[in-house]
Amino acid sequence: MIKKVDHIGIAVQSLGKALPFYTDILKLPLVGIEEVESEKVIVAFLDAGGTKLELLEPASPESAIAKFIEKRGEGIHHVAFGVTSIQDRINEMKESGIRMLQDEPKPGAGGAQVAFMHPKSTGGVLFEFCEKKGMGK
Repeated sequence: MIKKVDHIGIAVQSLGKALPFYTDILKLPLVGIEEVESEKVIVAFLDAGGTKLELLEPASPESAIAKFIEKRGEGIHHVAFGVTSIQDRINEMKESGIRMLQDEPKPGAGGAQVAFMHPKSTGGVLFEFCEKKGMGK
């Protein structure tokens, strides 16, 4: 089941250039920065009160984030729902006719398992399911 909006992913060209707005102007605490090699991105998480902002910097020109920025520019990339039983959520979406980008969860930032719905099935919005250990317990 969907528990909450876990985070909002925002594509940025450079964390170094983007972070001061979030930390100095908006005064959001920086939770951490990590590289997600499987997605070829460097991620910075900021605490925006029960929901995190996930800034995504491309670590490679071949990353999906680099291609997104090239096509659409910087900005909101996806909305992630915190879920329990991610494989069940994937199966439910497929049974409902929603096209998934993954048939099985894959490793994401922060140790989460993630899967994305294809935006052509969701009115143009890229939604992510995100299951973290201990969620819902």
